[in-house]
Amino acid sequence: MYAGERNVLGQFCYAVSHGYGRPCDECGESCPLAASRATGEPNRVLHLHHIPRGEEHVDVELTPIIGASGRVEYFVERMLTVREASSFPAESGLVGKSAAFNRMLELVRRVAPSGTAALLLGESGTGKEFVAQAIHQQSGREHGPFAVVECSGLTETLFESELFGYEKGAFTGASQRKIGLVESAAGGTLFLDEVGDIPLGLQVKLLRLLETGTFRRVGGDTLRADFRLIAATHRDLKAMVVRGSFRRDLYYRLSVFPIHLPALRERRGDIGLLAETLLARLARGRAYTLSAGARTRLQVYDYPCNIRELRNILERAMLMADGDTLLPEHLPPELAREAKVGMPDEEAIVPLETAELRYLQWALARHGGDRKSLAEQREISERTLFASWPVTRQAARPAGAELIPPVARARRAGCRPCCSTRFRSAYRCAA
Repeated sequence: MYAGERNVLGQFCYAVSHGYGRPCDECGESCPLAASRATGEPNRVLHLHHIPRGEEHVDVELTPIIGASGRVEYFVERMLTVREASSFPAESGLVGKSAAFNRMLELVRRVAPSGTAALLLGESGTGKEFVAQAIHQQSGREHGPFAVVECSGLTETLFESELFGYEKGAFTGASQRKIGLVESAAGGTLFLDEVGDIPLGLQVKLLRLLETGTFRRVGGDTLRADFRLIAATHRDLKAMVVRGSFRRDLYYRLSVFPIHLPALRERRGDIGLLAETLLARLARGRAYTLSAGARTRLQVYDYPCNIRELRNILERAMLMADGDTLLPEHLPPELAREAKVGMPDEEAIVPLETAELRYLQWALARHGGDRKSLAEQREISERTLFASWPVTRQAARPAGAELIPPVARARRAGCRPCCSTRFRSAYRCAA
């Protein structure tokens, strides 16, 4: 599976599946074997493995086997390929391979097989409904219906009739029975989109449904509900609870397993991949490509409306282009602004480590986030670039961790530069 035409006998797992020269936990990733050895407990992680045709998401689970001596004697490794997400342009499903995307995908994989309620939190346009569908498809209810409730703008009358349905003759105009979305989701998943927009007065009706597991059609009898709940919102529900605009008890009912969906600016490494995917989905049967200039502009833009905005930008560019190559002039004017990352202006005096960080971010953006391309231009290996410049694995570092370029890091350690080094990345100890 991983070898292809390579000879992998005698090689370590991190060399075969990741192409690393050191263990995963020394290269910004989690090593399930190291964690299982340290704790004596099973450990499960989501990795992006290299295979002959590219990369794929893999669920890796290590289970220690206790021998007669009472000590760990063996480890059983189980690897499952994740079919609901792709690191290649795909016709359907989730697409991405950045660290932020993988963290989200790992949470999706953990909650999906259970019946636990999931709360998707993220800005508008981050793909909350796609993630909800991925959870549904990986659950035991995958063959059941996936019912979507658009909570925004529902009045009290509409809320009850849409959610619970009504009986014939329940009110003027009710000429026949209507099945509500709760009932139509029986055996499947009920997805409450923008649940933060439900008015305070209606929240108690939803709470009663979740607490009792029952509902009543307008003008009808009480019925038993059978669905798995997924809710989503772009609002800060915790802040709404503090302000009194969202019920505290409902919040805790919904937020059993919250999942943060990263904004597009938090997963810039996926922009090129998402652009290729969207172009293939928007123009089936026609092969559009992005010029280097267009790719660079897409890479450095902030996308206030996230993936939805990227989709609109590409759809507009396709209409503006006469050929099959999308050029910078086919993109909206706002993308023509100078990238925010790069060297500071003359009046902005910043610490050296900040300037180094900005420069490398700018350089990576120029190469569309492609470390290999940047390494080739610098005439060094990708591994050397990865090891020498922590910014190339910025997305993989723990939240809140400080990012220090090599020059500043060595200076803080009291070292002086080696005069013979070509890239000023090798330092000797001052002692």
